[in-house]
Amino acid sequence: MKLHKILFLGAMCSTLAFQSCTKKFDEYNTDPAGATPEEVERDAYVLSSAMIGLQSWVIPLDVNANQFIECLLGGSMGGYLADSNNGFNGKNFATYNPENGWSRVPFNDILPKLFVQTKTIKQVSQDVSVHAVAEIVKAMAASRVTDIYGPIPYSKVGENGALEAPYDSQEQVYDVMFSQLDEAIKVLTERRTQNFSSKADMVYGGNVIQWIKLANSLKLRLAIRISDVNPAKGKQKAEEAINHEIGVIRSNADNAFVKPINRNPFRIIMYEYNNGDSRVSADITSYMNGYADPRRAKYFTMSAFSGSVTNGYVGLRSGIQIPTGNIPKEYSNMNVTETDKLLWFNAAEVSFLAAEGALKGWNMAGGTAESLYNQGIRLSFEQWNVTGADDYLLNSSNKPAAYIDPNGAFSYAGVPSAITIKWQETASASQKLERIITQKWIANFPLGIEAWSEYRRTGFPKLMEVMVNNSAGRVDSKRKARRLPYPQEEYTENGKNVNEAVTNLLKGADNMGTDLWWVKK
Repeated sequence: MKLHKILFLGAMCSTLAFQSCTKKFDEYNTDPAGATPEEVERDAYVLSSAMIGLQSWVIPLDVNANQFIECLLGGSMGGYLADSNNGFNGKNFATYNPENGWSRVPFNDILPKLFVQTKTIKQVSQDVSVHAVAEIVKAMAASRVTDIYGPIPYSKVGENGALEAPYDSQEQVYDVMFSQLDEAIKVLTERRTQNFSSKADMVYGGNVIQWIKLANSLKLRLAIRISDVNPAKGKQKAEEAINHEIGVIRSNADNAFVKPINRNPFRIIMYEYNNGDSRVSADITSYMNGYADPRRAKYFTMSAFSGSVTNGYVGLRSGIQIPTGNIPKEYSNMNVTETDKLLWFNAAEVSFLAAEGALKGWNMAGGTAESLYNQGIRLSFEQWNVTGADDYLLNSSNKPAAYIDPNGAFSYAGVPSAITIKWQETASASQKLERIITQKWIANFPLGIEAWSEYRRTGFPKLMEVMVNNSAGRVDSKRKARRLPYPQEEYTENGKNVNEAVTNLLKGADNMGTDLWWVKK
């Protein structure tokens, strides 16, 4: 990956279009000793711009990047959203044949910015707590990119001033991320009372304790992700995170949300782009309709079909030949406003992660799989200010509903799953895992990249097969897409390194059908 196209001046002017640009960046890289008040203020501005720019690329606040990564890729692959613009036919992720302009976005738009902004932060600030927070954010964003492609340039980017970076295996990327998180947690724990400027933090307003909890929670997520390929390390890292003296996100007061800079990008994409380029997926509405889930009204709008079934929450099936006209716009939409914050991590997910850890026999601070599973459901209901959690988690009869398309074109034969809600201690390990992952999936809406990653790792939740598979046999419709191919630009600008990665690290062809390192299902 070449970084020469992204200058360090971009810390201020390339983060998002709304930010202003200041000239003579090199003048800022000076010793703060003896600095004038004007210079201190200027450095504070650069730091704030860089930190906000870095935080803007975990769940992208840029509308175009958000659309490609969160809606068209993660939303479709994770069972949350479906494409509703028929101009996407033949080139979209959902039918497994994306054009390069689509599949390049997570790689080319995010990775360079992570290194540029992190380096800028360390150049303009001597606060090691700020440096540690930057490393947490970098790891969080990078974890999503490696889970999209597999091996990526990471540990060697910019080494010795090189403009072309060799790739790390995905296992190496995870090792580096664990090291980043361990060091950041150590630094911040030692300085837990030393908060930093709220102007440089759109998530926690500079609260160091909250960042420790987020770092431990991310560490737990990554530990669970590798638990099938390296169970010993997964157990070690998960137990370290859960049993740390400050610990993980346990209450909704600790949830990580990022404030939109101007307007929530999901609102623009779902309502304004061509009257909405995406709609809610039939997968999640079918599960939640079958469960009579009271969170539906918080998640979705009612469909516009006259006399529609299932109380009016009707998603559009993903992976179809999208029809012309206004029919795709009749399906339920995401219930999102311009001012809504964007979710990074919530307490419900942490409980479900810990439930899976307990299911594996790990020490999850004394919690059992059942107690942590029930806690995850209660936390999600609380997060959305919905009542009825106790009745919901005791329901042993409701199952995901069959999908009957009101338009008559995309109905699904049968139901994707027969899993019920109530925990059953006598159930098989696979059934217990399906319950945990299914309820985590519902609670994590709309984190599509995370949902897709867990689907590939576990096979849950069970999702409907696509109706249109344009992969020319490269993608199995039953297992669905496993990754994205590398951008074509890598083969022209970083050809030696990308070819070595495909040959020696990827362990398969550079297409959407090759599994990632942590997949064993």
